[in-house]
Amino acid sequence: MSGLLEGKRVLVTGVLTDASIAFNVARIAQEQGATVVLTGFGRGLSITRRIARRLPVEAPVLELDITVEEHVAGLAGQLLEHVDGLDAVLHAIAFAPESVLGGKPFVEGAWSEVGTAVQVSAWSLAALTRAALPLFGEKASVVGLDFDASVAWPSYDWMGVAKAGLASTARYLARDLGPRGIRVNLVSAGPLRTMAAKSIPDFEKFEQVWDGRAPLGWDVANTEPAAQACVALMSDWFPATTGEILHVDGGFHAIGA
Repeated sequence: MSGLLEGKRVLVTGVLTDASIAFNVARIAQEQGATVVLTGFGRGLSITRRIARRLPVEAPVLELDITVEEHVAGLAGQLLEHVDGLDAVLHAIAFAPESVLGGKPFVEGAWSEVGTAVQVSAWSLAALTRAALPLFGEKASVVGLDFDASVAWPSYDWMGVAKAGLASTARYLARDLGPRGIRVNLVSAGPLRTMAAKSIPDFEKFEQVWDGRAPLGWDVANTEPAAQACVALMSDWFPATTGEILHVDGGFHAIGA
């Protein structure tokens, strides 16, 4: 029986540890028959290369700082050294300076820091998609990692604004790229103990709320359900789904306080 991504070529960003959603997307994608290429940047590049050895098949790691236009423009050329095209991309890129994550009153967020959060966490989805466009065929799938931005969360502050921007960016990309056969969707996971979570003050408050409200329960240490959803969206099993936010949060989003 062939795998869900048999023969597909997949680019995965954001792998820093083997506990991340991105790592498990890469692992499951390989198990489902895909050829996987990873990206990393800066001091994390060597870490990503080391973590890549823990995959079922060691994946090549390309340098990509999404804020550097030369990296974005050169990504397709780098990829062609390893694959002859792309069928799916995982956007797992987000960052906000500590000072705009509950460090001071929300209203005092400086544009220099807020702008960084928006650029890296929202605009980057369009930049990564643009970089991948030359390698897409008649159909392709772009999947991004989201966190519910429909409400204001404790300490999430300007990252919440950036995630709202990410959701809007995905919808506009879905609008413009649908005629080219490119689907753009997001997976909104519940709180998980990843590297990103460590930068959020009072992260345990998220855990406490989820534990009491998610009807299916929620395991903050298990990234596999979110990764499985990403792989499913990359596959051909969602051919008519785009501009969607798929919640993988134990059902938390559907239950009132």
